[in-house]
Amino acid sequence: MKCIKALRASKNIEVGEIKRVDDKTADNMVGLSWAYVPKSEWKLATRKSKPKEESEEPKKKSNPKQMDGQPSTEPFVKTRKKTNNGKR
Repeated sequence: MKCIKALRASKNIEVGEIKRVDDKTADNMVGLSWAYVPKSEWKLATRKSKPKEESEEPKKKSNPKQMDGQPSTEPFVKTRKKTNNGKR
């Protein structure tokens, strides 16, 4: 697999578009309209980054008993009732 980048615009392709194609296809396409690029450049182009606003906020532990982000009036304490279940 090879990564190629468009050098010229055409009907369905914009300048700078990066594709990952097999070796034979890449060999046929590279020339005046396409050029080889490193895989790292393809990865950067295809990966979506998170908005900075969300990544800067500290994550808070949430209470599963809370509904729709409303604050809970009781502390989050996991309790379990002990039952005998028929045992003596």
